[in-house]
Amino acid sequence: MNTAHFSALNAKHEVLDQRIAAESQRPRPDDILIADLKRQKLRVKEEMER
Repeated sequence: MNTAHFSALNAKHEVLDQRIAAESQRPRPDDILIADLKRQKLRVKEEMER
């Protein structure tokens, strides 16, 4: 994997992390959205580990 691709994945992972945190801070967080964001984050992490 090249460095640019890894950096892009890392940035995407960070954005997902921020979106999860922001949604969790809301008075009534959307659990389905949070679960979906966590799945996306896991896919990105798995791709980074390859």
